[in-house]
Amino acid sequence: MDRQDIRHAWDAVADDYASTRRADGEDAALIDELLETLPDEPTVLDIGCGDGMRTLANLADVESIGLDLSSRQLELAAGNVPEAHLIQGEMTRLPLAANAVDAITAYHAVFHVPRTEHPAVYDEFARVLRPGGRLLATVGSSPYETTQRNWLGSGQSMFFSTPGRRRTQDALEAAGFEVIWERVVDDPLGSSVPFVLAEYQR
Repeated sequence: MDRQDIRHAWDAVADDYASTRRADGEDAALIDELLETLPDEPTVLDIGCGDGMRTLANLADVESIGLDLSSRQLELAAGNVPEAHLIQGEMTRLPLAANAVDAITAYHAVFHVPRTEHPAVYDEFARVLRPGGRLLATVGSSPYETTQRNWLGSGQSMFFSTPGRRRTQDALEAAGFEVIWERVVDDPLGSSVPFVLAEYQR
C-alpha cells in the first residue's frame, strides 16, 4: 500500500476505530510519567493523533500539537480536543521547524510507515525536538511487514511494518536518542505492545 492508500483507509475507518480508543488505560498512563520529566509549560507533538482520545486528551494541561495523515481523524480530534493545534502531514517530513517541541508521543504510528523509512522518521523526530527532548513511542518486538485485509472488520486494508526491537534501537541511537526504558503494556484493543521512552541527546 502506498501513502495515499493508507490515508484513504484511515479516512474510511476513522469513526469505527475511534470507538475502540479511550483516554484511560495502561498505555495512556505512560503520558503522565512522560510529563513529569519535561520542563514547565512544555510543547508536546503527538504523531498519529487520530481522533485525539488516545493521547491528546491526556495532554490537555500542556501546549499540544496533533499530527495525522488522515483528514477525517483530524476532524474528530478537533471536536474531541479543541484546544490542540492540529496539522495534517507525514511523519517522514514533519511540517514543523527544528527545535520546536519538548517531547513527542507516537502511539501505534511509526509501524504504518515502511520499515526502510523508519530511520528517516526518527531523524525527523530528532530534528524537531529540542536537546534533551523525550520520545514516547510504540515499537515492534519482532520484524514483520504485512497488509491486513478487512482490518477490524472494516472492509479496508491496513499496512504494518517494523524492523524489530534491535534495529529499532539502532535507528534511534543513530538519530541521536538514548533509550531510557522499554516496557510491554496493554492497550485498549487487547494487545500487549512494547513502548520505549528515549531522550534526544544532541
